[in-house]
Amino acid sequence: MARADTHIFFDLSRLLWRAERFAPTGIDRVELAYARHLIAAERERLSFAGWWGRLGLLPGERAARFVAALEAQWSGGAVDEAACGRAASLARGLRLEALRHGEKPLHARIRDAGSAVYLHVSHQRLDRPAAFLRLKERTGIRFVCLVHDLIPIEHPRLVPWGHPRRHRRRIAAIGRLADAVVVNSAGTAAALARHLPEAGGRLPVLVAPLGLDIPAPPAPAEAAGPAYFVVLSTIEPRKNHRLLIEIWQRLAAELGDAAPRLVLIGRRGWRARRILAPLNRPGPLRGLVEARSALPDAAAAGLLAGARALLHPSFAEGFGLPVAEALALGLPVLCSDLAELRELGGGAPEYLGPRDMAAWHAAVLDYAQPNSPRRAAQLDRLPAWRRPSWQAHFAAVRELLA
Repeated sequence: MARADTHIFFDLSRLLWRAERFAPTGIDRVELAYARHLIAAERERLSFAGWWGRLGLLPGERAARFVAALEAQWSGGAVDEAACGRAASLARGLRLEALRHGEKPLHARIRDAGSAVYLHVSHQRLDRPAAFLRLKERTGIRFVCLVHDLIPIEHPRLVPWGHPRRHRRRIAAIGRLADAVVVNSAGTAAALARHLPEAGGRLPVLVAPLGLDIPAPPAPAEAAGPAYFVVLSTIEPRKNHRLLIEIWQRLAAELGDAAPRLVLIGRRGWRARRILAPLNRPGPLRGLVEARSALPDAAAAGLLAGARALLHPSFAEGFGLPVAEALALGLPVLCSDLAELRELGGGAPEYLGPRDMAAWHAAVLDYAQPNSPRRAAQLDRLPAWRRPSWQAHFAAVRELLA
């Protein structure tokens, strides 16, 4: 990924924090994909660092075992408590290493390495960057950061109180730390330039779409049952689940037991209890809408493969990973008409206004039919869609680092 004489120090802070989770978020997936790639392709000039109370150097072999254990934990067809235990145990040991030894061994390893780059791809701890600033000041190491989005700054009402201020601190830290920035879309690059004027000028910015880590399309898990749709995202206001729940309330009144089903896959985030409250009350939604929070990758892919479409009515995105994952599985997509989703999906999905309930209602009714003309038309468009790959992403990052 870098010049042959450049040593890479990769930050594992987010994965150390997320190790006890049964399923990953999008940013978790990105840090894991980078770790896997670096272990496979750059092992001879790779070291790991992480923050847990203190920023520290992590033992390489144990860090590699942790990455493998976390991949096994998150990629299965069901929650494996034994795999979760192995990953959590390794994470605890690595956290203790960072806490016990602190920054000095990391500084010494960087100075010994000569040419070195610190690669940080998760936003983790950038809102409190003192340790990273000391690292750069005392060792001269170059920093490359990956920015996923600027949603908390540009859409403050869609995130919890305090998140916009925290994200502004992250972006300001990137302005002080970074020698180059990677972004996942042209939309994110434009947002970064609006809030960090040096981006694209003094500070090089590489637009590199993210790759996908999904199994080969499995046999549909629930093809023999009623028609159903899937949402794949954290349950929070930004993802606009409320629009779909209101539509399903209408469908229940209009069609009764003949209404299609809706499966919400994703962890419960900010205000999830309020969003999901209609599902917990007596009424027809109990048989029509189901929320599944801890679902590993293979199980989620199985549900996607049997669905009529992925529904993604989000108000804001930096990349739109669920859209790419669904299209890669050959599943039609109904998603919001956002520039970032058009950049990713091209001409394949149907794009709808995130507040246009009538359009979403009509599209769901059409796609639920066995011989839906709109769904058939999208299936005809899908072969022309080009799947983003990690191979292309890492090749672009390699050129940047070199």
